[in-house]
Amino acid sequence: MTLAVIFVFIFVHTIRRQQEAVLKLLEEETARRLEESIRKNVEEKLNSEEVQLEIERRIEEGRKKLFDDVEAQLHKEKEAALAEERRKEEQARKEREELDKMLEENRRRVEEAQRREALEQQRKEEERFRELELIQRQKEEAAWRKKLEDEEEHANQMKLLGKNKSRQKQPFGIGL
Repeated sequence: MTLAVIFVFIFVHTIRRQQEAVLKLLEEETARRLEESIRKNVEEKLNSEEVQLEIERRIEEGRKKLFDDVEAQLHKEKEAALAEERRKEEQARKEREELDKMLEENRRRVEEAQRREALEQQRKEEERFRELELIQRQKEEAAWRKKLEDEEEHANQMKLLGKNKSRQKQPFGIGL
């Protein structure tokens, strides 16, 4: 290899590197210009009335959707609270009914116990009354028997003493 070939080779290599550097600069510049152009284009579009109106419309739609969602959520929560309130009221009603049934059953049991107690008391009083009547009859019979015995004894005493009218009276005179 000769010096000329080496020189040509270095020259070609240098030109190629220069071309690569120029291409790289061109690419960078093109990318920068393209980026600047896109940025300006986007800014112009964003600043345009049409895009501003679209942004405002979307913001308004988002706001409306958010309010609708919040309202729907509040409605669901209100319905859930009402359902819970109805459930609690129904449970309280059932508990009151159960308590009323228990109270009624207790009242009925008390009345039944009082009725049984009254019947038992009445039976005892009737039995006591019968016992008292029996005692009274026995006393009356004893008194009647005693009276009969007394009368009989009195009659016997009168006979013995001759004080009864069954004996004839004899005159006391001297008799012929």
